Amino acid sequence: MTAWAQAPASVARWIPANWSELPGFEADALHEAWNAWVRSCERPAAPFAALCREVRPLSLASDAERRRWMVDRLQPFRLQAADGAAQGLLTGYFEPELEASRDRTPGFAVPLYRPPSGLGQRRPWHTRQEIDSEPSVRALLAGREIAYLADPLDALLLQIQGSGRLRLREPDGRVRPVRLAYAGSNDHPYQSVGRWLLDQGAVSDASWPGIRSWAARYPERLDALLWSNPRYVFFREESLTPAESAWGPRGAQGVALTPGRSIAVDPASIPYGTPVWLSSAGPTPLHRLVLAQDTGQAITGAVRADYFAGWGDAAAELAGRLKQPLRLWALWPKR
Repeated sequence: MTAWAQAPASVARWIPANWSELPGFEADALHEAWNAWVRSCERPAAPFAALCREVRPLSLASDAERRRWMVDRLQPFRLQAADGAAQGLLTGYFEPELEASRDRTPGFAVPLYRPPSGLGQRRPWHTRQEIDSEPSVRALLAGREIAYLADPLDALLLQIQGSGRLRLREPDGRVRPVRLAYAGSNDHPYQSVGRWLLDQGAVSDASWPGIRSWAARYPERLDALLWSNPRYVFFREESLTPAESAWGPRGAQGVALTPGRSIAVDPASIPYGTPVWLSSAGPTPLHRLVLAQDTGQAITGAVRADYFAGWGDAAAELAGRLKQPLRLWALWPKR
């Protein structure tokens, strides 16, 4: 009889499984995921702390050796919702790369803000419409500007993704790369502007190119589009050295994300730092080892993941097309 590992407390159902159930396990390039696992070991969940002493040396091992180690030391658990459903949804996210100015200028007039003083004392805080249109609310944000963008849709995209990279023009004319990382929100629920357009019958293509095309045709309705999403995100500025630019932003686990190997999950279902086998047989097939290192307001449920695609045009294209079926297996220490 197999001695199953003890699953953690979770709102999801963790069903013991055999390694043979994991699609593509024998074919994955595990070395690509190992850097993400080593990152997780910077802030390991308690059950994985002891294993991290073995994970780091395996960075120099072969994929076959890593696979044997995983089978020996970990137990797969198939994740299911409370009603037994084992299929969920995979989406993607990325870091936008945008031009910005430190000062407000005629070409750059859309502000990105640090959190206002006392943000947590009022929940929820003011809506996006109030922030954009009411002078008394804008006064609460005076002096909190980090930078300015040229396009309000770029600002919305940055807020939806939660972080981004700016090519920031300073007052002396120098341009330097910086990262804007998530620093808080107004606590209003996220509403999809694409869904708003679809519900009105305004578009049949609710992709970002479709949204931008509609906005260019109907600039007088841009505010209504933006205000259909009351959620507003505030940022903090971080350095982006050449070494730091090779990694994504820090996720909710507190470690830098790895393109293609980090996912956002519902932490009530999967603890941060858990290695997860992801299987999605949609238009973009993905069968691979990933690490649960982030979360997001829209990422709820047992079989739900947001795939960190990286940054740049290719990452934006991949993240934009990911909306497909998903199965997940959490990999938990045997002892």
